[in-house]
Amino acid sequence: MRIAFMGTPEFAVASLAEVIASGHEVVAVYSQPPRPKGRGQKLTPSPVHAFAETMGLPVFTPESMKAAEAIETFRSLDVDAACVVAYGQILKTEVLEAPRLGCFNLHGSLLPRWRGAAPIQRAIMAGDDHTGVQIMRMSEGLDEGAILLSERMDIRPDDTAASLGERMSHIGASLWPRALAAIERGAVEGTPQTGEPTYAKKITPAEARIDWSRPAAEIDAHIRGLSPFPGAWFEAPSAEGPVRIKSLMSRVADGVGAAGEVLDDQLTVACGDGAVRLVTVQRPGKAAQPAEEMLRGFPIAAGVKLG
Repeated sequence: MRIAFMGTPEFAVASLAEVIASGHEVVAVYSQPPRPKGRGQKLTPSPVHAFAETMGLPVFTPESMKAAEAIETFRSLDVDAACVVAYGQILKTEVLEAPRLGCFNLHGSLLPRWRGAAPIQRAIMAGDDHTGVQIMRMSEGLDEGAILLSERMDIRPDDTAASLGERMSHIGASLWPRALAAIERGAVEGTPQTGEPTYAKKITPAEARIDWSRPAAEIDAHIRGLSPFPGAWFEAPSAEGPVRIKSLMSRVADGVGAAGEVLDDQLTVACGDGAVRLVTVQRPGKAAQPAEEMLRGFPIAAGVKLG
């Protein structure tokens, strides 16, 4: 088949590699436009864009797939199907109907739970013990299409959004060859979603701050679900004023105290119920590091109250 692939982050690269390896002709790759990155704010192509170029594939980076010119260009490709993985743009009906056999999306949850932009983070933050990856036929509604293939996965107690996303990307990618073979044969209609939907809203900066009044298990899930980006954070006092510190890994620990109180010299912090030990932290302008390393240069003594 003639395939268009649409994706942007590292999560989607494994899927593009599998689609290429499946023997179909990838005639175009769509990705978000290059964005400023790093200290020099140099325009940098997305991971999918960069990988596609190394494979010699033509790459399209329209600012908006809603623009008439972008839609017409997509139609002119005359593709049989489109494979979409974390592309980052809403596709209008004209785009969804352009491929002969349809557009298909790899989603990181067991739908209809966690429809939307941040299913991996939301599943961890909610304390879910399992999730999955699914390929669905795309429709106008947000992640409402029929399911073609599905793979269930456990969420481990030490999973972060990064570690769970890495597993998902490879397991999800492995579904594409089977899905494309079935699509080509016309042998799959898909199974309609059932059950009450939940929505994985985009993560906002405001909700990244740690609320120490919550139970320890919830704070631990909050920290891991937001790691590495945007990173759950708290404020620690210093001679120069409050310092915002990110916590990128934690674990539930023993301890009792006032919410936000540091309980020992290992950065165990009391919560509304129980305590968490902050394992990996990051100060402004610094690399992520083990908490014990940070404490050697930026001590936070037992009894200090974190904000």
